[in-house]
Amino acid sequence: MARSLGLSAYRAFTGRGGVPPFTPVAKRPTGELVWCHAPEPGSLFAIQDLAIRLCRSRPGLSVLITVPQALVPVDLPPCSEADVLIDTLPEDHPTLAKNFIDYWQPDACVWAWGRLHPNMIAEMTTQACPMFLIDADSDGFDGRRDRWLRDLTRDLLMHFSAIMTRSEAGMQRLVRLGLARKDIELTPALQAGGRVLPCMDSDLADLSAAVVGRPIWFANQVLEGELNTVLTAHRQGLRLSHRLLLILAPADPKQAVVFAQRMEDQNFRVLRWGDAGYPDASTQVMIADDPAEIGLFYRLAPVSFLGNSLINGSGGCDPFEAAALGSAVLYGPKVRRYLPLYTRLAAEGAARIVNDATALGTAVNRLIAPDQAATMAQAGWDVISRGAAVTDKVIDLVQETLDQREAIS
Repeated sequence: MARSLGLSAYRAFTGRGGVPPFTPVAKRPTGELVWCHAPEPGSLFAIQDLAIRLCRSRPGLSVLITVPQALVPVDLPPCSEADVLIDTLPEDHPTLAKNFIDYWQPDACVWAWGRLHPNMIAEMTTQACPMFLIDADSDGFDGRRDRWLRDLTRDLLMHFSAIMTRSEAGMQRLVRLGLARKDIELTPALQAGGRVLPCMDSDLADLSAAVVGRPIWFANQVLEGELNTVLTAHRQGLRLSHRLLLILAPADPKQAVVFAQRMEDQNFRVLRWGDAGYPDASTQVMIADDPAEIGLFYRLAPVSFLGNSLINGSGGCDPFEAAALGSAVLYGPKVRRYLPLYTRLAAEGAARIVNDATALGTAVNRLIAPDQAATMAQAGWDVISRGAAVTDKVIDLVQETLDQREAIS
């Protein structure tokens, strides 16, 4: 990367003083590694979804996701994928940038939104690492440095193999920074999509046959402090629909026995999923304690209450998993790290917030009507499927780049 006057001045300024420590989150995995940076607040879910899909589309690939240092660990959504690592990005010191790139040796970089780090970009260019800028927008390039050192920002942008912006305002901002409009692609915004949780087809067929004709709702990730609220709402629902079946999954599977006893103490007729037999006409609550089978119950229930949300817990659970399988979403106000996803669903009419047992019971009674649940489910599907095209485009770009590098080596 030819050193512009602006870059040389920037490197000299940021290189003053000692070198900050570099402590990587983990040992670099063997094989190919793609680095994705998510500097925009609230964008991590979409980047994580992209990372998971990249790993699943290319065996042996690992993805490192970095976020700004201001993002505290409690705000990071959990990721069960062993091939996806999440860490904070070091400050943009020249030596630290070299240490970072030398350690991780990325085979490609996907940088989202903006807020470029010149030393990191320069180091990746020196290492001949292909870079893609995606989901760019005007507010990603409105910092003081971008306003006063336009030449520096333009020079950095020239080294991206592809540039995608999600808005006309982003397009105009990049053009003002010196890019040709023909070199920028206008795409939909990058958005997370719901993971389709698996289930056994035989279980779905058998359980569906056992409960055919019955209205069903599912309460997932229920905390002990939420149990009475859910049971009170269910009792409210039974007054209007005496055949209503509640499927309940505790947040802690080890509490299934305790939950069952509390239900029986309140005169509910309870069955534990996995025991002999299926729910019969008299079963009012079925307890499920295997997280691996959540996909089965989302498919079965037209409406789901997502627990870990009425009281402070671990920050809620992913509502896109329910929406991806056609279940309308009810949730409490304490969703914390998943708030952007719930907000998107609620804005499109695919999710409703409830604050107490009365509100939950009322919502369940309304949504067990097939037309009501179907309308919300369709809205949820529209939300999670939006932006799929741009995700596919990025995956194709990365795949093509990695194939080319593999062929050369």
